Amino acid sequence: MPRFRPLPLAIAMAVALGAILALIYVKRSGHVHAPDSIAHFALSPAPAALPDVAFSDALGHRHTLAEFKGHYVLLNLWATWCAPCVKELPSLAKLQKTMGNRLVVVPVDVGRGEALDAAKFLQEHGAGSLQVYLDSDIALVRALKAYGLPTTVLIDPKGREIGRAAGDADWGAPSSVRYLQAITARASS
Repeated sequence: MPRFRPLPLAIAMAVALGAILALIYVKRSGHVHAPDSIAHFALSPAPAALPDVAFSDALGHRHTLAEFKGHYVLLNLWATWCAPCVKELPSLAKLQKTMGNRLVVVPVDVGRGEALDAAKFLQEHGAGSLQVYLDSDIALVRALKAYGLPTTVLIDPKGREIGRAAGDADWGAPSSVRYLQAITARASS
């Protein structure tokens, strides 16, 4: 007589439940795939809690992601030496302008530079309208397990990660804006 093995059954049930929850989440959002303009972006199967890690603004004041609760946030980790990061900076500024207060773009320079250097860099690369934030000790990078740059995390108004992109994207493209407007509209309905 074959022996009953609860562990493989439990694993299979967990995988099936995860797949069902992912389908429900995708069905509710109405978005299976991101547009080509943000092809590296994917919605999370379920919202995930984020670490409470501090980073600085241009004046040296410390901030955490918890301060942005109540808003959708597009957290972008970038560096001056990262060519794909530099390429996408203007599109983040365009997205912020287009979305207004519906979505807050939080670009965090993870290089070892100073705030004045980051501000000047953003200005020179068509993104001077964005706020300057720094993660000089790369604590945020480590906590978010951002193993490549740029990394962009979409955060819901409850402060949970609901999507992520590893790699550059055209955040300001009309298709990207429509996609993010659809996601952010869910909170207000």
